[in-house]
Amino acid sequence: MIKDNLQAKLDRIKTGNYRPEDFIIADAKDGDMAFGITAPGPCRSDGQSNGSDGDFLNRAAYLQNMTDIANSDLIDILLMSASSAEQLTNRGVLQATEVTPAIRFNDTTDIWSARGSTYNTHASRPFATVDAAQAAGLCQFGLYSLTFSNDRDRDLETLEHYRQYRLVAREHGLQHILEVFNPAFDIGLKGAEIGDYINDMIVKTLAGVCTADAPLFLKVQFNGARCMRALSSYDPDNLVVGILGGAAGTTRDTFELLLQAETAGARVALFGRKINLSESPLELLRLMREVLQRNKSPEEAVNDYHQHLDSRGLVAIRKLSADLEITETVLKG
Repeated sequence: MIKDNLQAKLDRIKTGNYRPEDFIIADAKDGDMAFGITAPGPCRSDGQSNGSDGDFLNRAAYLQNMTDIANSDLIDILLMSASSAEQLTNRGVLQATEVTPAIRFNDTTDIWSARGSTYNTHASRPFATVDAAQAAGLCQFGLYSLTFSNDRDRDLETLEHYRQYRLVAREHGLQHILEVFNPAFDIGLKGAEIGDYINDMIVKTLAGVCTADAPLFLKVQFNGARCMRALSSYDPDNLVVGILGGAAGTTRDTFELLLQAETAGARVALFGRKINLSESPLELLRLMREVLQRNKSPEEAVNDYHQHLDSRGLVAIRKLSADLEITETVLKG
């Protein structure tokens, strides 16, 4: 179920009444469906990552992090694996907050990221572990992902599975976010060509989908301001565009991605590793809101973030000078 505060934001966005405070932030805590045991993140030397006897946090710590963020009022959506959603539902966590819970509905092969694996070097193959009927008993909202390969047979298979998903979703009253990844391997396109290709394939895919089955919004890679403006301005009354976070990057990368994408028309951010691998996820989220509302520049937000870490005795992953750098190529343009 979409909670009232999220629905109100979507309504203002689609009617042209968007304000920066309406920007939707989702915490993607579905990494266990991609990375396995490493998904909760590494244990930290400053003792802030209690709850594991190994090199990585355990599931109990992962669920506690989800609980803390859900209770913070800093996010709008918490995206989880079905098993995590079940755990938090049984504990009453999701019912007690204004956060809309969401489940990852499929786990295509290009997100299979076990240590030593090479799945993302091959064209994506559609697959879903989740049982839609069981998912509907937990929440009626989730994410469906697909990746286009510029290969006729592979892309036809991908779209056939997406069509089947929409029929099942209709049967069970499910709504979805549509996530469209850039392919992780060479598909014969370079630079901005990939962004244009992805944009065209998204519009082509959704052109045959009526409103009742359409995604509430998109989750796409930021392929530069030009591509984002083109997609977000194509059908703003119906097609809300969101960005995915990708690799953790620097803290400056996080704030720059957020601001550049929002300026170009994005209205949603679904960040996973950028939040989960940060030293202080709640402070990062608070400063993301400050940047969106133009209360702080990305540089000021990074400085404030490091002051917060120092005041809490948290060991920064990078020195301030390194964390102020923009390292993602697309953000330097």
